[in-house]
Amino acid sequence: MNMIDIHSHILPGVDDGATSLSESLEMASIAVNEGITDLVATPHYDGRYQVEKETILTATMELNEALQRQKIPLVVHPGQEIRMYKELIEDLKAGRLLTYRNEGRYVLIEFASGEVPAYAAAMMYECTLLGITPVIAHPERNMTFKEKPAQLVALLNEGAYVQLTASSIIGKFGRNVKSFSYKLLKNKCAHFIASDAHNVSLRSFHLRGAYEEIEKKLGREMRHALERNTRLLMDGKSLHVQDELEWKKRWF
Repeated sequence: MNMIDIHSHILPGVDDGATSLSESLEMASIAVNEGITDLVATPHYDGRYQVEKETILTATMELNEALQRQKIPLVVHPGQEIRMYKELIEDLKAGRLLTYRNEGRYVLIEFASGEVPAYAAAMMYECTLLGITPVIAHPERNMTFKEKPAQLVALLNEGAYVQLTASSIIGKFGRNVKSFSYKLLKNKCAHFIASDAHNVSLRSFHLRGAYEEIEKKLGREMRHALERNTRLLMDGKSLHVQDELEWKKRWF
């Protein structure tokens, strides 16, 4: 089955992902072998890397041209992985940040691995007032969310969605991260699976393996729902999810 990957660091030389065009092309070949046909490049916009919108748009166009020359059947779309910060809403309004495919419907937001700002819930709500749906990247790797999952649920109830990492699902980030990932899935607190691929060795795609494991453990319907959500995001359409969530303690 053709797959879509909505989180990757495939653009060459812009952040801690692919270091060169040759590595980007090698990553693209691996993605195609996984069954991925469309992939979103989401370079970091955080304290260490601040890859600007125009840089991403240009680099995405150039990579697609290289893929066509090499006859690699993969289409790369522009995106950005934005670390939450106080001026986020102001910069979204001003068009300085990049939403998925530069279309303004969804935006990928991450948190530092050990903290969640006190203003996070208000900011999620403000995003939705702009008509932009925040997608929270890899919360299963955030210590605050693992210790206090109700804080993540509060963000979802303000209109956010959750993207889990494929490597987390198959255990490459450890047993605890894998366990929390499945708790999120069982609680209907996860909506997308993506690779967060950075390179061809330690941080590759593993998307097919993640979907297969989810189907084996949680059923085909869960897998199909996650895949359907990804297609809806790429098409700029709304997801069909329940309105109000609560953390079910029985899953602990």
